[in-house]
Amino acid sequence: MPNSAADVAIVGAGPAGLAAAVTAADLGLAVVLLDAAQRPGGQYYRHPAPELGAARPQALHHDWAAFATREARLRAHEGTGRITYQPGHHVWTVAPDGKAWTVHARKDDGSASSLTARTVILATGAYERQLPFPGWTLPGVLAAGGAQAMLKSGLVLPGRRIVVAGGGPLLLAVAAGLAAAGARVPAVVEASSYTGYARHATTLLRNPAKLVEAARYGTELARHNVRLLTSQAVVEAHGTDRVEAVTVARLDDAWRPIEGTARRIPCDALAVGHGLVPELSLATSLGCATRTARDGTVALDLTADQRTSVPGIWSAGETGGIGGAQLALVEGELAAHSIAATLASTPPAHATDRLRRRKTRLRAFADTMAAAHRPGKAWTTWLTDATDICRCEEVKADRIREAVDDLGATDARTVKLLTRAGMGWCQGRMCGPAVSALCGSAPTPDRRPLACPVPLRHLAALPAPDQN
Repeated sequence: MPNSAADVAIVGAGPAGLAAAVTAADLGLAVVLLDAAQRPGGQYYRHPAPELGAARPQALHHDWAAFATREARLRAHEGTGRITYQPGHHVWTVAPDGKAWTVHARKDDGSASSLTARTVILATGAYERQLPFPGWTLPGVLAAGGAQAMLKSGLVLPGRRIVVAGGGPLLLAVAAGLAAAGARVPAVVEASSYTGYARHATTLLRNPAKLVEAARYGTELARHNVRLLTSQAVVEAHGTDRVEAVTVARLDDAWRPIEGTARRIPCDALAVGHGLVPELSLATSLGCATRTARDGTVALDLTADQRTSVPGIWSAGETGGIGGAQLALVEGELAAHSIAATLASTPPAHATDRLRRRKTRLRAFADTMAAAHRPGKAWTTWLTDATDICRCEEVKADRIREAVDDLGATDARTVKLLTRAGMGWCQGRMCGPAVSALCGSAPTPDRRPLACPVPLRHLAALPAPDQN
């Protein structure tokens, strides 16, 4: 396996990783940037496939200039050799190597890759949180971010009449994008009430760009006659070969459906999601400390300059708590400055003070947003015994309730051992929050030695561990 040295290896080329890479290179560091995708930008700045010939891909994105300027800097640093950009690399583990780190990856062509670096930045992003309901496995029901990805990367719509539902500001962006692309969006069904924002007026006023962004989405939805239904949720999807309608009900403060408020909305697609969950597989395999974020998810416990609890490992972006692209860009730059100062044994540059202030302001808004859209504890009352919870292993709610009520399971791991929920292809990423909620436990960080599938031949080719 080829091996090369670098000052910093960055895993993930989304907003955080891209910002970290170009900033670190600006500061004179030798950078290797690894990403599973073929082009930088991550999930936020997805690109249409080149063969589609999209004339204006920027029309599908918010704040495209922030990406375009950094991509240009990336290409310039590639030309000088300051950044080695490695697309199509799926990092499956990071291992200590004396005073450095070895990053192991599987390439798209199936071959193995490894490199050593003095430091590592984990910018692995997030994935969507799903709360099951009867009918959520019907064709035509997909994640809200999945619908957005279909539009951005494939220039296709999941349907012509699409209900957007769940919780969080992503719904507004998804609905606005679908409507602008020609879909009929009869409603955005938001489970929260937005009253949580009202208690933090100062935080809102300190982030005027966020208010402008929300107003822009609101204007776009109004222009396309999209209704915003708050304190309501899709509690059932109906159909035979695919979804044909959804039942929407009003919720109380605990997210329990209120009797007599249910009504049907016809549709041929449902885009649903309840926010994002930090992707921590690499971080937790290294033993990085975690915390419970304001939205109830597990996030990394980071210092002011993006250090994890493991020396030599930094992290930026959604791994430290869901906060959006602007915060991810700031945290990526901050991590790069911190590493540059650490490797040079010098005080942090003056720019870090500005970045820390901006991070504090944006993080305060992110925490407000997270608390406002945190799922209520009674959402599990939507579930019938026949509702699939673990789609991979086809484990229904009644089996999980049996494991909890009759067999004494008190956490998701025990439920997994008793029912196989979470043992499938997604390894609990889809069903994990639901299983934890059904057994009344807080989500816990996943700890597994491999962050993604890897051929056994790659493991066999690794050098034997030092027995001394």
